[in-house]
Parts: sequence; C-alpha cells; structure tokens
Amino acid sequence: MTATVSHAVVGRRVPVVRGYRFELVKLLAQWRIRLLALACWLAPALFVVAVSRQSTLPVDTLFGRWMHATGWAGPLVVLGFAGTWALPLMTSVVAGDVFAIEDRLGTWRHLLVAVRSPRRIFAAKSLAGATVILLLTAGLAVSSVTGGAMAVGDQPLVGLDGHELAPADAAGKVLLAWMCVLAPTLALAAIGLLGSVALGRSPMGLLLPVFVALALQLAQLLPLPVPVRLALPGYAFTAWNGLFTSPGQLGPLLIGVVVSLVWVVAATALAYRLFVRRDFTDLSFDGSPRRALTAGLLPLAGLLAVTVAVAAAGTGATGSGIDQDKVQRAVATAFGHLYRRQTAQLHRPDVTEAQLQATAACTKGGGRLAPQGAGNDWRCVVSWHLPGIAAVGSATYQLDIAPDGRYTADGDGPKEVNGYFLVRTATGDAPNPLWQFDGTVALLPTTPKG
Repeated sequence: MTATVSHAVVGRRVPVVRGYRFELVKLLAQWRIRLLALACWLAPALFVVAVSRQSTLPVDTLFGRWMHATGWAGPLVVLGFAGTWALPLMTSVVAGDVFAIEDRLGTWRHLLVAVRSPRRIFAAKSLAGATVILLLTAGLAVSSVTGGAMAVGDQPLVGLDGHELAPADAAGKVLLAWMCVLAPTLALAAIGLLGSVALGRSPMGLLLPVFVALALQLAQLLPLPVPVRLALPGYAFTAWNGLFTSPGQLGPLLIGVVVSLVWVVAATALAYRLFVRRDFTDLSFDGSPRRALTAGLLPLAGLLAVTVAVAAAGTGATGSGIDQDKVQRAVATAFGHLYRRQTAQLHRPDVTEAQLQATAACTKGGGRLAPQGAGNDWRCVVSWHLPGIAAVGSATYQLDIAPDGRYTADGDGPKEVNGYFLVRTATGDAPNPLWQFDGTVALLPTTPKG
C-alpha cells in the first residue's frame, strides 16, 4: 500500500515543462516586467536615433565618436551602457525576485501542493527567469541595431586599432559582442537567484546583483593585477573590446566568458542546495544572513581565489599588463590605419602601413616615472615616413590609459595632422580621424610581429 501511494504521488507531480510555462506566464504578467520589456525593445532605438542626429557626440564613450559615421557604432555604445547599468538592474528585477516574491505573497504552500517537488519548482523558476533575461537582452541588441540602421545606415566601422571593418564584418562582431555579454549577465542572474533564495523577503536579495555589479565595476577601475582582473565574473562586460582589433584580442574575452559561466554554475548550484533544504513550513521565513554567508558568500570567495590562481598559472601575466612596448605598438598601429583614412579624406596618394613605417616613442610622467601601468600622464611621439620624402613626419599625443587597457589618444600637434578636430576636404569640413582616437592595449603577454 505504501509503495502504491508513493508511486501515485510521484506520478501526479507537474512536469518541469508545465511548471516552466506557468512560471514564465507569471513573470510576464507582472507590470514591472512588461514595462522593462517595453523599455528594452524601444528605448535603445530612440536613444541611438536621437544621439546620431545631434551635433555633439558622446566621445567619452567607446565608439561614441563614430555614431555619425556608421550605424554599427550605436549598438556598441548601448552595449557599454547596458553592461554598466541596464543588465545588472534587469537581473535584479527578474532573477533577484523570482523566489522572494513567493515569500512576500505567502504562496509557497500552494505552489508545493500543486507541483509536489521543490527540485522541479527550482528548475522551472530558474529557466523562466533566464528566458526573460535573454528576451530582454535580445531586445536591447535588436532595438539598438535597428536605431543605428535607421539613423545612419550600414557603413564601415572603424575598429579600436584604427582598421576599417566592412559592414558585414562589423555586423558579425557586433552580434558576437552582444552574445558574449550574456555570460556575465547570467552570472549576475545566478547570484540574484542565490540572494532571492537565501535572503527571502529581504530587499537585499533583490538588490544583490546590482551591488555585485557595482563592486565589480569599481574593481575594474583599480590597478589590479591582470590575473585578478580576468578572474572577476564581470570582466566579459568590457572584454568584448578585443573583438574590434586586428588580430582580435580573444584570449581575455574567452577567459572572461569561461569564468562567468563557471560562476553561473556555482551560484546556481549553491542556490539549489539552499532551496531544496529549506523548511517551507516556516511561514515567517525572512532569510538567514548567517546561512547566506556560510553557504553562499564563502564558497564564491573560494571560487574567486581558485580562478585567480588558474588565470595566473594559465596566462603567465603579472602586474598591470600595461607596459611601454605594448603602448607603443598599439599607438603606432592605430595611427598607421587612421593616417591612411585621413589620406583618403584629403584625396592624397594612398600609402600602406609598410610604407609609413609608423613608430611611437612613449613615456610616462614626463619620463620621471616607470613606463608601465594606467594613468593620464602618458605622452607619445609618433613618427612616420612617406614615399619619396626624406623628412620624417612626427605628431604628439597625450594618452589617458584606463586600468583595463583602454586608452584615449588626444592629438597635440602639429595642427595640420592632429591639432584640430576638423579637416578640410573637397566636399567640406569633416571630422579628423587623427585628432582623437580610442584604442586598447593587450593585457596578456604578446609577441610582436615580424
């Protein structure tokens, strides 16, 4: 008789697929999720169109200075903003509340009676939350691409080393960049699930992904050693920059994506372990900070230590990863590509990078400091040659290099090369590509060409 009853009870359990559909409908029925979906599918397009038609551009944002030139710059500007603010807030609203809402409404006992399996409830809620997050992220990407196409069009995109990407190549890399940020987004979502399970009705569970994202962003602004930077689960939010150099800086990006996926698995497993061991008969459950510390925070801290050790052993990187040789190669390469772009604007005879032989001599702090690490006190003098001309051309740049390797080069003369933001062309004044440009320094050890 006991075996028969147990078999009947198990047989009446709701399948995960039905539970998933039920949880998905519950999420999409919430007004805040609907508003969030509307914002994700409309706001990026409106933003890109509005900014692209203004006379001033967000030049302090990566690819912002190219929003007048190509529609593929807009999605990348939106991607930079999304990785900083939109995606963390989105994961908080969805994943950070997917379990806690049952505590607030007191509906756990009804759900357990209907489903009869905490494990299936966890799977259904986790999959539904991930689905909504993926739909919202897709909305941000599709909307920003649509806005760029409508406002500017399908023109080539200038990469972070000055080389030009054809529209088809730019489209593929923009799509890949958005796909790469799914990994850190899901890592924040998994942390949100953990907070929602461990902290119950406490608002800290809802805000946990935002706090973690802010902490990760602050950490990226610090002069951390390269292995620590790569081991942070949010590094892939910025590592997609490496897709837009030639050759691509894929090593840091792959490491960032793998680390994020490891965090997805670890945080989800910890949330699952806490959930299936929970006492659902306690209707006043309001989370357990001690349990969240011992079963959530400490294991993740241990995971961070392990990933740092693995990144250090696997990459051989030490220090900041920013040194004089890397900076000089990056600046010289970008200058060579952009000089050719300026030459085409002015209808001068074309030259190749090999003919230019562009080189850069860079110092930090006026030569008083060791030429390594981030800072806004880098100065580079770029030299180049033109066929048939004995004199060597030179131009000066002031560099502001961020700890993550991104830099902005500001032209400091001569005026006819990089000292003015416009150049006079046959069709009128046009932006001078050599006046200011963004670039990136490879943080991992590299082998110079040749």
